[in-house]
Amino acid sequence: MPNRRNRTHSNAFREEAVKQVRESGKSLSRMALELGVNYSTLRAWVKEAESPPGERVTESERAELRRLRSEVRELRLEREILKKATAFFAKESE
Repeated sequence: MPNRRNRTHSNAFREEAVKQVRESGKSLSRMALELGVNYSTLRAWVKEAESPPGERVTESERAELRRLRSEVRELRLEREILKKATAFFAKESE
């Protein structure tokens, strides 16, 4: 079974999927199965398509959000390591 995690879909695929959801009259869960897309992903695409154009997130903004979230995770991990190291050395110096 191929790894479905972190798979990206082209904008054309997303638009076509949303179009099919709107025109088919089928449930989102059924369409997600037929398209081979996670239900929550398809729901997010439909919701995004319904939002006003000014509120949509561009692909570059989406990439920046991913990068920033990754950086935040890394910084939080580093902070936790530093907290533990500080506590260890404070305990050793007593």
